[in-house]
Amino acid sequence: MSSPSLTLPSQERIPARRRLLEILGALAIAATYIYLVLNQPADITGGPGSASALIALTGFLAGAVLLIVAVLPTLPASTLVLIPVALVLNIVLGQFVGSTLVPFYLDAIGTVLIAVLAGPAAGAATGALSSIVWSFFNPTVLPFAAGAALIGCLAGLAARYGLFRRFYLAPVAGFVTGIIAGVVSAPVAAFVFGGTSGVATGAIVSAFRAMGDTLLAAITKQALISDPMDKAIVFTIVAILAYALPRRARQQFPFIRRHRVLAGNTPAANARVDAPAEGTVQAPAQGTAQAPVPGTARDTAPKG
Repeated sequence: MSSPSLTLPSQERIPARRRLLEILGALAIAATYIYLVLNQPADITGGPGSASALIALTGFLAGAVLLIVAVLPTLPASTLVLIPVALVLNIVLGQFVGSTLVPFYLDAIGTVLIAVLAGPAAGAATGALSSIVWSFFNPTVLPFAAGAALIGCLAGLAARYGLFRRFYLAPVAGFVTGIIAGVVSAPVAAFVFGGTSGVATGAIVSAFRAMGDTLLAAITKQALISDPMDKAIVFTIVAILAYALPRRARQQFPFIRRHRVLAGNTPAANARVDAPAEGTVQAPAQGTAQAPVPGTARDTAPKG
């Protein structure tokens, strides 16, 4: 009598543990966001040395680390190498575009790219880590880490449910993501900073204020103008980058293979595996008669 398998319980516990870590990471980021909105700390712009900045830094970093630990066993080495590149891409583009007269941000391309390649948890962690690292150069970015994490999570969900399989759906998913992200980030911009830090976005807020809107209403309107268009552009750029990757490079990401994130991935691979090699004859199934091939001995043999 064979003994029962000892590996099944551990295989069942591992996904549950990962799910718990993901939930705890999301709760840590959400709780830090709520703390900032309710307490409205004015000293957070003073850098990491202030009490509120340390609380925000600890909460967002704890959430990002929990998310990374949750998905780490499922991430290939290529993803781990790409995450630092994504952070640099977010910071460099965000810092540059924010200083121009363009009413967009373009600071989430790296976040969305990781989300499409590795899933919602990896995307959320990348978004939060981007804001944390960026805050050492620009302290005003730190409170927006929750919004950055939300963008990564929503991008990963859009990829999981097939919105990147058809190219024209990617900007639609980005537009919807921008609406949600704009609503989430508006209270932080209003209550913590009293406005936005971008040159062009700040000008839009000033214009709405001049028309008699409250600060929160003006920032929300600005966010609903800038964020959806910004995320539509970001999702489109990421779709172009993802489809530009060689097929073999795409197949290295388990998330893409498992959820058929991009068009033509799994079906093409299966077709190559299932199709017989050129110039070979497939053997008939057992128990079935093979039809005679014209010109062979079986075909020309006299009957009767």
